[in-house]
Parts: sequence; structure tokens; C-alpha cells
Amino acid sequence: MKDTYTYQIGNNLYVNLTNRCTNACTFCVRNGKEDYFGHKLWLKGGEPTAEQVIAEIPDPTAYSEIVFCGFGEPTYRMDAMQKICDYVHGKGGKTRLNTNGHGSMINGRDIAPELKRMMDGVNISLNAPDARRYEKLCRPQYKTMAFDGLLFFARACREAGVNCWFSVVDCIGEEEIAECRALADEIGIPLRVREMID
Repeated sequence: MKDTYTYQIGNNLYVNLTNRCTNACTFCVRNGKEDYFGHKLWLKGGEPTAEQVIAEIPDPTAYSEIVFCGFGEPTYRMDAMQKICDYVHGKGGKTRLNTNGHGSMINGRDIAPELKRMMDGVNISLNAPDARRYEKLCRPQYKTMAFDGLLFFARACREAGVNCWFSVVDCIGEEEIAECRALADEIGIPLRVREMID
């Protein structure tokens, strides 16, 4: 069976570039399963090239957005994303990145200026108001660096003029959501609450 490089949910087309991730979040939809809304997202034949993805998007304007979001962290594939975004924008489409905020650590450089050119929107998963709770919930590869790295990335995106926002899953509870909102307000980035998907 062919690997799933793109999949549609609602009016958006999602791009599944990698299964690599710096987190092992306790709430992640990929825990113990291979599919998401009927789409099998574990890549068994290797990561797709930009050209393979582009071939599956003949008309980007047929969708509200082309969203980089699969079973891994898309910023592992910056070069591929750049090529795909250039194609989508050249055809009049819009792009969004869903990220855990570790892209600058992954790539060893501040990627915010590149994202400003590539993305019409960037959704940064916050999910906890401090490093201790983030490490417990998201089980990051970068351990104690992960939360501070995420905040550095978010501030860099804001300063670069990226249209960005934080998001949290509602399973963390009202009290922690309120703390996350206070942190987001302090940084100057909006916060959105999203429903946890079983």
C-alpha cells in the first residue's frame, strides 16, 4: 500500500512529510495507531520528496489551506517545505505550519525569518505553562531545553513578523489553560484551545 503524503480533512489538505519528532506527547494521536481519520500516516517507504508531494496538489486553491501536519515534526524537512510552499504560493494557495516549536533547535539556526517567507500561518503547540509540566506531558528529546527553546522560537517568530499563535489541548484542564493564556499574553502571541482527539 502506498504511503500517505497528503490527506484531506474538511477544506484543508494536510502534508505528511516525516514521522520524526522531538516529542513523545502523552496525548498524541499517533500513540498506538497507524491511522488518523482513516488516513494511514506512518511512512514505511521513506520520507517523500517535495516533487512527490507537489504531484498530489494540482490545484492548491481547491483547499482553504495546505497544512504541514502529519505524524512528525515538519521542520525536520525545511528544504522540502520551502519548495512546496513556493509551488503553492505560485498557484495562489495558502500555507500553514503546525509545529512543536523545536524547529530552530532541530536545524541549528533561527528559522523564523524563513517561515515568514514560507507560511501564511504558524500554529505553535504550547500545551504547558512551564518546563516541568511540559517535560511531563510532552516527554521531549531535548529534556529541559525543550520548553525554553519553544519560547525562543515563538518570540523569534513574533519578532520576524510571522502570523503565529500558540495552541493547547483542552485535556490539560482549565487551570493550566489559564496559566498558558497568561504566558501567551506576556509574550504577546494569541492562544487557541483545541479539542483533544481520541
